[in-house]
Amino acid sequence: MYQLIIIGAGPAGLTAGIYAKRYGIKFLIFGQPLKSAANEAHLVKNYPGIKSVPGPQLIKKFQKHLNVKIKEERIERIEKKKHNAVFEIFTNKNKYQTESLILALGAKTKKLNIKNEKKFLNKGTSYYIPDDINLKNKTIAVIGGGDSALTTAIKASKQTKKVYLIHRRNKFRGAPSLVKKAKNKPNIEIIYSANVTEARGKKRLEKIILDNKNELEINQLFIEIGGVPNVYLCQELKIKTENNFIAVDKNQAANVPGVFAAGDLTNNPLKQIITASAEGAIAAFSAYKYLRNVK
Repeated sequence: MYQLIIIGAGPAGLTAGIYAKRYGIKFLIFGQPLKSAANEAHLVKNYPGIKSVPGPQLIKKFQKHLNVKIKEERIERIEKKKHNAVFEIFTNKNKYQTESLILALGAKTKKLNIKNEKKFLNKGTSYYIPDDINLKNKTIAVIGGGDSALTTAIKASKQTKKVYLIHRRNKFRGAPSLVKKAKNKPNIEIIYSANVTEARGKKRLEKIILDNKNELEINQLFIEIGGVPNVYLCQELKIKTENNFIAVDKNQAANVPGVFAAGDLTNNPLKQIITASAEGAIAAFSAYKYLRNVK
């Protein structure tokens, strides 16, 4: 029997583990750090105290700080025993029992699933725009129809020669103020009702192919089509969600006693490494208080 089980080994889960260890909680942590969204970041420029660091290197620093073996077993389901406050975790290998849970499974970045998408990742293709990227006199393409895509296009237009803003529908779902701003930028060309089908190039991305047969020569492609929170374990526990994100209070507590959540799968608005880490710390502290009260 464990006091706490943390599911997820990205910034939120690893930070929760660091704090759980600090509070002397008997815990386990499950996850695959190399598959976290932070690990896909080419360069992290906004983490306090570290001016610039590749995402994989930052995750390794988290792991080193935690210094606990992470179980990479696949979680298949979670059950709460009716007669007490114990949760049972079923994996592809074992069954575990715990008094409390922290869900920190993150969100899975949506991929376009086009030809050569993976080949050009960090070689002209990215799922976000770094704060200090140099796009001077370059031609880029941004894919998406929400606030993130519009913001990226507007931000990039300040230094690029040309921005293609490609949306698969004929109307944006982002904020009207952002749509208006994008339309007023002379170097932003909006392409409606189109999908990218292929990326081409030699060592780096050089062009993209659209389903209307057009070819666009570009230097950089930003895929801003959002993320899908990993809330697949929530249904059996009847955890409340809002727009597919776990609803939490200021203590990172879900509606089920003993369950806490942190990071990109929560309904908190800012999805960043720093906020995920903060939420992980709060979740661990809240779990610690919860465990003291159930004794």
